[in-house]
Amino acid sequence: MGNNGLVTRPAPARAARLDQVCAAAVEVARDAITEVEPADIGDHLRVVAEGDRVVTHYFECLLGGYRGWRWAVTVTRVARSRQVTVCETVLLPGSDALLAPGWLPWQERLQPGDLGPGDLLLTPSDDDRLAPGYLLSDDPAVEETSWELGLGRPRVLSREGRAEAAQRWYDGDHGPSAPISTAAPASARCGTCGFYLPLAGALRQAFGACGNFYAPDDGRVVSAEHGCGAHSETLVETAEPAIDELPTVYDDSAVESMTVSGPADPVELSDSVEPYELMEPSEPVEPSRHS
Repeated sequence: MGNNGLVTRPAPARAARLDQVCAAAVEVARDAITEVEPADIGDHLRVVAEGDRVVTHYFECLLGGYRGWRWAVTVTRVARSRQVTVCETVLLPGSDALLAPGWLPWQERLQPGDLGPGDLLLTPSDDDRLAPGYLLSDDPAVEETSWELGLGRPRVLSREGRAEAAQRWYDGDHGPSAPISTAAPASARCGTCGFYLPLAGALRQAFGACGNFYAPDDGRVVSAEHGCGAHSETLVETAEPAIDELPTVYDDSAVESMTVSGPADPVELSDSVEPYELMEPSEPVEPSRHS
């Protein structure tokens, strides 16, 4: 603010004027690119004023794998001198250049399956997915005893950690939207399967381990709404043949052939012979004779 009370603003920066001597030094700038062969340097693209008597020349890059990149050579000169001096050369990407992905910390780059034999994955002490083990008990006496004696695991999954794990499992290849689950019958859900082993704790209601040797998810955590064709109640039905359809078979192996003679002459009974009395077959009767 000036003495007269008016607000004073700084004057806008003056745009750099293109120095004609430096702008004409195209071949000087081209010869300064010594990192590659001359054949890898393309046409002169443009010249940009960087400051007083400071300009940058841009050349096309013809190196394989550097499509869209440009060589940038900055030159300058001292006042009242026509000798141009090279400041620096650099390879810069253009608007259509092929660039590598942006750098990410290792915590964000790590993906499931990256950990191999012999690798160590360090867990930060302030990991939000973990909480001290004694915090999970609702009994103050248990908390105090666990803390003093150091019983149990030092840290366990926190509420946030359990929620992240449950959502990841539910949305993954072992949840209800997996291709093998959608192709299975609607009734073939893991929660009703005899090979389903529920987890312990708060995750028991929605997740368990598959114990079916023939199932593709054997030994893996699956959602209770997951399913496959190896459900325990997919039974094999055996149809029993009806009795009416069985053929009638005769066994003639015990039949003996016999010779049958003509009818015998009738026997005439005399008065001296008494006929047999009709009695039950179980009581044998001896005939009585008269002398």
